[in-house]
Amino acid sequence: MTTRAQVETWVKKYIEAWETAAPEDIEALFAEGAEYHEWPYETSWVGRAEIVEGWLSRQQWQEGGWSFDWKILMITGDTAAVRGTGVYKKLGTFENLWTVTFDDDGRCVMFRMWNNQI
Repeated sequence: MTTRAQVETWVKKYIEAWETAAPEDIEALFAEGAEYHEWPYETSWVGRAEIVEGWLSRQQWQEGGWSFDWKILMITGDTAAVRGTGVYKKLGTFENLWTVTFDDDGRCVMFRMWNNQI
């Protein structure tokens, strides 16, 4: 069973990995065969290496600065729902809904994100 503390730690590390863009920080979040899906962008990255490559391809999004506020909506078993708001100086503001499913080691095995630019 996933705990609130585990989810909080994982999200903080996710934000840190977005800030550092260090492949090892991104890799640490995801299990080897993890899946990462976003809508409406039709992003579908499968496997840790593909997730790292996808993240690094988006570094230009951070140019000019950004912020991210979030809160846990609920946790059921091994899956958490997280609501976030990302504000990117160049891209605008995005409301997010994440579902994150964890393995026994606390790594994500399934990440789903729905984005809505506001």
